[in-house]
Amino acid sequence: MVDLLTRTAELIDIPSPSLGEGAIADHIEAELRAVVGLAVTRVDDNVIARTEGGRPSRLVLAGHTDTVPANGNEVARTEGDTLWGLGASDMKSGLAVMLELARTVAEPAVDVTYVFYVAEEIEAEHNGLKALFASHPDLLAGDVALLGEPTSAAIEAGCQGTMRLEARLHGARAHTARAWMGRNAIHRLGPLLERLDAYEGRRPVLAPGCEYREAIQAVRVDGGVASNVVPDLVTITLNHRFAPDRTPAEAEAHVREVVTPFLEDGDDLVVVDVANGSPPAVDHPLLQSLIDRHQLPVSAKLGWTDVARFAANGIPAANFGPGDATLAHTADERVERDRIDRCYEALADLLRHGGAAQTRP
Repeated sequence: MVDLLTRTAELIDIPSPSLGEGAIADHIEAELRAVVGLAVTRVDDNVIARTEGGRPSRLVLAGHTDTVPANGNEVARTEGDTLWGLGASDMKSGLAVMLELARTVAEPAVDVTYVFYVAEEIEAEHNGLKALFASHPDLLAGDVALLGEPTSAAIEAGCQGTMRLEARLHGARAHTARAWMGRNAIHRLGPLLERLDAYEGRRPVLAPGCEYREAIQAVRVDGGVASNVVPDLVTITLNHRFAPDRTPAEAEAHVREVVTPFLEDGDDLVVVDVANGSPPAVDHPLLQSLIDRHQLPVSAKLGWTDVARFAANGIPAANFGPGDATLAHTADERVERDRIDRCYEALADLLRHGGAAQTRP
């Protein structure tokens, strides 16, 4: 086996900003085509490799190849067992694990699909996984999926849904010298903001160790006409994170229940965008085997990830990768050798033994 820290550094040194993943797709495709027994397909800059051993179950391992823009960290730098660089955590260390598994685990006990896809870090319309589910769903078919998002080599199950809404509150314009002749729309936000500040979201536990935490946050306010005009309109943007036991319709109804008491005739509340969550899949036999044999910590994924795309297509999924999510997208992004090795060892064991009961060596 090659040194996985070195393999990650090589991937970091191949620039792959969102919508610029061609070079890393070329590199990944070349590596996978050199592996005997893999059927490799490239769709634009998405690369999919599948074993075809006729096994009774199929595991999908997926990871995005794009990064956010560089922040002075585009060149990999290693000191001891720590690697710094753009994408070290999110998620070129996860890609390195996937490539090494494809290269080293011959004749796996489960069939495996490796999916390297583009444009996860930007608008959903560009997302490579979304495009593949629309155009080539057969290439993504599987019994369960693991996404290499940064989880510090633990299992983060499912993900919360996310919804963005805009509330528009009206007032009446007037000159600020005669403010009593108007009604300040921005001032109308006061009671609503107090309600949001006091809001305590649900914290449902949907599987052992998996406590989700709902929230409603005001994330943007737009209003005002001029410095001497009482504003007649204000728009407040809200973000709602909701547990995966709620549907988008239920989540919207909940936000309306919170916000509507502060709206009047002529005001409105509209959903701008929404992404469903994904329930925890830790009870799937393959995932349960991975967790039990390697004593992996399990918690809920509070952010939204592409596991939701798998769940929407009937494939239970979880997040499992070597990176640290708190370091993702930062100038100090880095990854530790032991977490990369731990992910590789756990996944290699799963591929070699499937869901068979086994005492951890």
